Amino acid sequence: MKTLQYREALNEAMSEEMRRDDKVFLLGEEVAEYNGAYKVSQGMLDEFGAKRVIDTPIAELGFTGIAVGASMNGLRPIVEFMTWNFAILAADQIINSAAKMLQMSGGQYNCPIVFRGGNGPAGQLGATHSQSFESFYAHVPGLKVVVPSTPYDAKGLLKAAIRDNDPIVVLESERLYGVKGEVPEGEYIIPIGVADVKRKGTDITIVTFGKIISVAHETADVLAKEGISCEIIDLRSVRPIDYGTVVESIKKTNRCVVLEESWPLASISSEIAYHLQRYAFDHLDAPVQRVTQTDTPFAFSPTLIDEALPNVARLSNAIKATLYRN
Repeated sequence: MKTLQYREALNEAMSEEMRRDDKVFLLGEEVAEYNGAYKVSQGMLDEFGAKRVIDTPIAELGFTGIAVGASMNGLRPIVEFMTWNFAILAADQIINSAAKMLQMSGGQYNCPIVFRGGNGPAGQLGATHSQSFESFYAHVPGLKVVVPSTPYDAKGLLKAAIRDNDPIVVLESERLYGVKGEVPEGEYIIPIGVADVKRKGTDITIVTFGKIISVAHETADVLAKEGISCEIIDLRSVRPIDYGTVVESIKKTNRCVVLEESWPLASISSEIAYHLQRYAFDHLDAPVQRVTQTDTPFAFSPTLIDEALPNVARLSNAIKATLYRN
C-alpha cells in the first residue's frame, strides 16, 4: 500500500485509464495549463498533450455538450467542473442529453462519459458555491452517481466510472482533496453500487456517504466511551444504492440513523428511511432518524456554518434518541 492525497488518487485513476485507452480524454476549465483548479490533473498535460487534456472556455453548457457528442461517437470524455455549483449551467446536457440518450435512441447510442468535480460546502464560499448535489442527480434515471469518501474509494470508483458505458456523476468534496489515505499498488477497481462497512458495531447503524462520514467516525469514537457500539456504512454510490448491505446491518443492530450533508427534503436520507420501513420494518426497534444540513441556503458566517452542518452533538443526540437513552 502507498499513501496518497485524495487528489493524487483521482489523478492516478485518470492517468492509468488514459494510458490504457486512447479514447479517454479530459476537458474542463484550467485542467491543462494550470493543472486543475485543485491540482487534480497535475502533470497530465505534459504526459498526454493538448489534444487529450483540454482547457475550455468558461462555458459549462457548451463544453459539456461537446463532450456528450464525443461520447456518442466512440470517445470516453472526462468532464471536470471546477465546482458542481457551476454545473447547474450544464444540467441540460447532463440530464436531457447524456442521461436519456440510450433510451431515446432506441439503444443505438451509449454515452460513456464521466462528469466530476468539487461538491458540497467547503468553508466560507457562500450559498451559491456550497451546495450538495447527490439527490439532485440521483433523482435522474440514466445516470449513476458516486461519492467517494477516501483516496482508496476515489481511485477505485473513478476507474470503474471511466470504464462504464453509462454517464457517471462523480461528486468529490473540495475539503477532501488534501486528505491522505492508503491506496493499493497496481490495478484495482471498486464496483459501482457496492457499499462499504467502514466500521463494525452492534447497537446502531449509521448510514452515510462523502466527507461527512468523518462526523460519523468521530461520533462513534465518543459514544464508544459510553458503551454504544456504532456500525458505519459508507454507501459510496447513491445511484444505484446498495440497499442489501444496509438491510443486513439493520438485521443485526435493529436501529438506524442516516447522516447526510445535504438538505432534508427529497434527500438520499429520505430514500434510505423509506426503504428501511418498507423492507426492514420487522427488524427495526425504533424509527429511523435523519441528521442533515438545516433546511436553509448555506451561510457565509462561520458561526452559522457550524449551526447548519451535521456535527457530533446532533448525531449523538439522534443516536441516543433512537436507543431511547435521552
